[in-house]
Amino acid sequence: MLYLALGILGATVMPHNLYLHSAIVQTRAWGDTIVEKRQALAYATADSTFALMFALLINASILILAGAAFHYTGRTGVAELNEAHRLLEPLLGSVWAPVAFAVALLACGLNSTVTATLAGQAVMEGFLDIRLAPWLRRLTTRMIAIIPAAAVTIFYGEAQTAKLLILSQVVLSLQLSFAVLPLVWFTADRKKMGDLVAPKWLVIFAALIAAVIVALNVKLLVDFVRG
Repeated sequence: MLYLALGILGATVMPHNLYLHSAIVQTRAWGDTIVEKRQALAYATADSTFALMFALLINASILILAGAAFHYTGRTGVAELNEAHRLLEPLLGSVWAPVAFAVALLACGLNSTVTATLAGQAVMEGFLDIRLAPWLRRLTTRMIAIIPAAAVTIFYGEAQTAKLLILSQVVLSLQLSFAVLPLVWFTADRKKMGDLVAPKWLVIFAALIAAVIVALNVKLLVDFVRG
């Protein structure tokens, strides 16, 4: 259960998106005064909040659909995506349900690869000062995303792709600590942030969340080592 819970955490709060949301602030034409910078941060906070609340609405809708279509009708054995695809049509009573499901999966894949590419660009150009041609960056990220999935499907069959998906989400959760801890540390440092330093209540709240994430990840690693 901890393995699945951390997979959900990694899929929902993807670590690279933290860098992406921070990089979005740099795209605004803010001024040099504290008032103008605070205004830019307020707009960026509103953008992120709206986007995340919209994502929450989509995720909640998926859970409600799953509960209504599978659990409520007694189909509690549905655990894989391919099973959900086969059962959607008779359960929902619409021939368009499988088509809508396929479009949703395609949209999810496009969204994940686009955000990962943009976040990678922000990290490479902002932290590492590495610049690549757009076509080369897109080709590299697409290959990294497609090759493992294709290899698992070819050699181990369709049933193993779900395990690969959950594993990738757990890996994202393990990487989340390396993104959250520096973020909390930097924003709490008055020498770096100046007048824009995070308030103490926010630092305490963020540090508590970071500590919980680290503790859960450490617990998962300890359980894995112990078998």
